[in-house]
Amino acid sequence: MTADSPRAEVDEPASNQSLTSNHGHIGDFLFKGISVGSGILILVILAAVALFLIMQAVPAFLGDPDYQQYGNTWVYVAPYLFGTIWASFLALLIAVPVAVGIALYISHYAPKRLRVPVAFVIDLLAAVPSVVFGLWGINTLAPMLVPVYRWLNTHLGWIPLFGGTVSGTGRTMLTAALVLAIMILPIITSLSREVFLRTPRLHEEASLALGATRWEMIQQVVLPFGRSGIVSASMLGLGRALGETMAVAMVLSGGRDITFRLLTSHNPNTIAANIALSFPEADSFAVPQLIATGLVLFVITFVVNIAGRAITGGLRPARVKRNRRPAGKEST
Repeated sequence: MTADSPRAEVDEPASNQSLTSNHGHIGDFLFKGISVGSGILILVILAAVALFLIMQAVPAFLGDPDYQQYGNTWVYVAPYLFGTIWASFLALLIAVPVAVGIALYISHYAPKRLRVPVAFVIDLLAAVPSVVFGLWGINTLAPMLVPVYRWLNTHLGWIPLFGGTVSGTGRTMLTAALVLAIMILPIITSLSREVFLRTPRLHEEASLALGATRWEMIQQVVLPFGRSGIVSASMLGLGRALGETMAVAMVLSGGRDITFRLLTSHNPNTIAANIALSFPEADSFAVPQLIATGLVLFVITFVVNIAGRAITGGLRPARVKRNRRPAGKEST
């Protein structure tokens, strides 16, 4: 018994190590399988959605326009495609400077007691449902902006954007763009803030030590470092604006007019809003054309995401190369 005890004590840790190793291999195998399966599932779902849209939209694109509810599909899609791109572009033009400014304030200017509350309010804004933004836009924002629109039309009406007859309800393209800008503001602000906070502290301190002011340090260090993050955040915000439905459908007095004027009641509608408004009453002849507009929106969103990936990859900050002393050599 006494002679075998040391051997038993030696064999017991070896057996425990073998069991732990087997459990580790099983866990790695399961985790890898779940991860690969999840990635494949996403691709399958994306392919299924694309296949469904293509199969349902083919009759609308290739069919005889005389036997379709809205005539030629390409002519039917054009105003809504223009409205979608125009509204999203305006929203991005308004939201990005404001979001970057808020992100810089939170990360580099706000006192510590205000950073957390301001960041919390911005993040909370992202949880507000789009229908709430729509109700606020149509009942509060639109009537409040009517005097502003009249002033712009009176003093800046010579600019084509502010020309035409001003809408008496305020349900214009500019109002819809403002609502969209507020909706995408939290996304761009949160991502930009996180990127700015990752700026190397050593670079900031070196810039300040060379005599730069805080704003010069932000221009020379923070903004160049965060370019890729700002672009990524903007692309995510653009994707949200392209697909927004209820808020635009409620705020915008949309139609089929292709115009750049921002203050009139004759506005192009967006693809998503048009589908939401037209689908409940659509018959079998109109449904394929509505699905065709959905396919166009799907392609636009896909292209925007790919472009964002490509731009972000080209704007990644360069890594600082450090000169390493060869092994075996010491400084004298």
